[in-house]
Amino acid sequence: MNVGLLLVTHRGAASHYPPLLERLLGRVPLPLELFELDFDIDLDAVLPDASGALRRADQGQGVLILTDLYGASPSNLAARLTQLGTPARRVSGLNLPMLLRLCNYPELPLEELALTAVAGGKTGVVLDHA
Repeated sequence: MNVGLLLVTHRGAASHYPPLLERLLGRVPLPLELFELDFDIDLDAVLPDASGALRRADQGQGVLILTDLYGASPSNLAARLTQLGTPARRVSGLNLPMLLRLCNYPELPLEELALTAVAGGKTGVVLDHA
């Protein structure tokens, strides 16, 4: 069993990742769930559905929650999800290099996978000096 991934983002920011990952990799090697939020959403109102997405992502090894923007509603909701009892870590700044790096190390435990996500996200941003 692997750590599950839960993408918690603003509406439209996560839905393009699963087909893109499948196209690039053939399959996504980690359990993956999406939870997208409308702008100006009441977090209390969506917490039960988000909790359901967290439970679906969890295969017994915990869940890495990836959000698009630290401090925004998705990140704030993810912070609440980490307090519900399921082992979970939250990483903000979701990008494709981060997801690709995670998919290359699906066997890692939750804490190491969180660090791998951060490393992949950072090293995937390159300033072209040409």
